[in-house]
Amino acid sequence: MLYIVYCQDKPTHLSKRLESLDAHKAYLEGNPIQVLISGPLVDESDHETMKGSFFLVEADSLEEVRVFNCNDPFYKAGIWQRIDIQPFNKRVDNMSSVSY
Repeated sequence: MLYIVYCQDKPTHLSKRLESLDAHKAYLEGNPIQVLISGPLVDESDHETMKGSFFLVEADSLEEVRVFNCNDPFYKAGIWQRIDIQPFNKRVDNMSSVSY
């Protein structure tokens, strides 16, 4: 099953996010769950300032996704103000033609 994890940072926690960024990246590189797409949410004024996180993951259960989220260094550092985890049914996938 696919799940979307949408996390909004606390407005005053950018410096805390930056301090935890290397630990967060190392956690994701450890493949704690099948992460299909992930990246920071960014401020619309400059398209650079990070203000949250987005993940599209594949997991056997919602509980597995919750455990993944709770073990993230960003979660442990108290960076996220709001976390929304939702099951997701993919209908269209145009990503195979996109190159980065």
